[in-house]
Amino acid sequence: MTDLRDDPLTDAGLVPVITMDRVDDAGLLAAALVEGGIPYAEVTFRTPAAPRVIDRMRSESPQMMVGAGTVLTVEQADRAVRAGAQYLVSPAFDTAVVSWGEERSVPIIPGVATATEVNTAWQRGLRTLKLFPVEQLGGVGLLQALRGPFPDIEFVPTGGITPHNLANYARQPNVVACGGSWIASREALSGRKFDDILAAAQEASKILRRAREQRSEAR
Repeated sequence: MTDLRDDPLTDAGLVPVITMDRVDDAGLLAAALVEGGIPYAEVTFRTPAAPRVIDRMRSESPQMMVGAGTVLTVEQADRAVRAGAQYLVSPAFDTAVVSWGEERSVPIIPGVATATEVNTAWQRGLRTLKLFPVEQLGGVGLLQALRGPFPDIEFVPTGGITPHNLANYARQPNVVACGGSWIASREALSGRKFDDILAAAQEASKILRRAREQRSEAR
């Protein structure tokens, strides 16, 4: 199984979670994220456009790291990878999807919500997990509690992360990246507000830089 700690996502800090209907705007979105200093994206399989959005973002911005999110079935996983997804993210731990990724050496980040699920993933050899929905589950406090029994697990907390709490999450030593939908919200995308998306990405980049400095100083 390929571990995302050996993948460029480990340098992300933040992965915008994208739900997009208009394929023709995928290139403009990718350009805004790259210019804003966040060349990463998780394109959710919540719309039929997802595979084409992934393909367009990869082809128009090859420097981006583009994954597929809300992957619930093996069929979706296959479509995502065929479209060019470089990693897969699921909201829960699905054995069939995880096995599919392992067999093909496709990095996959399954979702977990409890210590039992973290342990199940750990026993499978997975070391990068999505913690979802993190704010509802306990937020930073839960991450700190899980670090003790699972020191070699890195998390991608998602669900309720905003510019106001991003730094708190990014400072945690067991957080590899945060998932956030505010940078490219469905409202911003439907209104084609790419300047707003650029500004949000730039603001997040500044927050992440400060948080990383503080994290380094705390070591």
